[in-house]
Amino acid sequence: MGSTENTLPLMEASAPYRPYLIAGGFFLLLLMAAQFQVFQTYLGFTRPQEVAAIILLTTAYLWISELVPLYVTSFIVVALQLTWLLPVLKAHDIAIKQQDFLSPFFSNIILLFLGGFVLSALLHRYRIDERMAQWILGKTGSKPSHIIAGIMIVSAVLSMWMSNTATTAMMIAIILPIVAKIPDTNPFSKALMLSVPFACNLGGLGTPIGTPPNAIALTYIKNIGISLSFAEWMLCAVPFVILFLGVLWKLLLVLYPPGDLEIAIPEKTKGKLKTKHWIVIGIFAITCIGWFTTKYHGLSTGTVSLFPLVVAFGARMLQVEDFRNLSWDVLFMVGGGLTLGVGLRVSGFTEAVVGFIPDEMGFAWLLILFAIIAGLMTTFMSNTATANLLIPLAASLDGPAAILMVTIAMMCSTAMALPVSTPPNAIAFGSGLLEAKDMILPGVILMLIFGVLILAFGPMYWPLLGV
Repeated sequence: MGSTENTLPLMEASAPYRPYLIAGGFFLLLLMAAQFQVFQTYLGFTRPQEVAAIILLTTAYLWISELVPLYVTSFIVVALQLTWLLPVLKAHDIAIKQQDFLSPFFSNIILLFLGGFVLSALLHRYRIDERMAQWILGKTGSKPSHIIAGIMIVSAVLSMWMSNTATTAMMIAIILPIVAKIPDTNPFSKALMLSVPFACNLGGLGTPIGTPPNAIALTYIKNIGISLSFAEWMLCAVPFVILFLGVLWKLLLVLYPPGDLEIAIPEKTKGKLKTKHWIVIGIFAITCIGWFTTKYHGLSTGTVSLFPLVVAFGARMLQVEDFRNLSWDVLFMVGGGLTLGVGLRVSGFTEAVVGFIPDEMGFAWLLILFAIIAGLMTTFMSNTATANLLIPLAASLDGPAAILMVTIAMMCSTAMALPVSTPPNAIAFGSGLLEAKDMILPGVILMLIFGVLILAFGPMYWPLLGV
């Protein structure tokens, strides 16, 4: 008896540390595999490829398990690259510098996202996003199908320019009074609650700053010699966003029919736009025009992104606390993924993996395979982490690799069957008005439909735009 009493508290005390022990054991197993040259013996890897493989597997484990915050995993990646991979690369006479692993953290893509975050903070602080939402919802009338269409349009458009997480939080707050007026026996309330996170996920596809997988894909597309401008990405993605929103609208109305429900939208009194509001609109417009016209003025999208940052904080339209509240974790996670890609590329790992793909596998089957993998992975883990893992591999393939990378980026934003699949899903689920099963059925149906649409039309449409 005494032994049992002593053992149980010890087991309970060790329970919080069990995931870390498992992670330590996993990493130790990888180190042992490296020590006995398992990767070199059975997979034909060189020593640099072996080290890169171990760093990749470690990163994938941490991203999937979320044992530590995702941005911390990025720092672990950098530490392993600098202290382990870099010396191995130099020992094998591979030209590489420390700056090559550090520069992705302040690359053009990071600046682009930083500018997007600043615009998002401006729109939110001066409540221009809320004004836009209220204006459009005020035009929808009382018909449920019109109301949900208006909500989806606002959510998607805002998510193209703002954090889809912030957009979801704002839109959920706006529609809660509408949901409260719907009788408990009417299922349409679930349609309204699902329309916001799903539309926000889809809206992020529309611009390079909408969601990190877009930016990751653009970076690697540029690395293979194809330069897509801000406007060209929108031409690639916005038609799919419109198509996807139409499918989402129809599916929600079929699964959760409103019947003869009539809803009155509460009007919010708003004052006229003041000078400060017009200044914010002007900053937003000038920045967007700058992004759209990079081919004419010669400045990169990252350089253009410095404009809202300098003006907003230089004119004190945003304060120090706003700067501290920017989504730095997302920036560091994207940077970590990009620097991971550097290690995979310079070590020759991606080329070695490509060598395992059967020669007889045509590009169409390869496209389907990567789309399925991306959809499944993103359902259970971060879409940024999925893109960081898959896109560098796709970039090393022969043939139209750019089409493959755009497909992966889109699949990463259309897999949304679980509350953990995306932050917007988690916010909507956290309202307490939805259950996990409410997301699973429409989420799975949508992922399958969107996957088919991407595979059917993407490879035909994107080459017309130079992809």
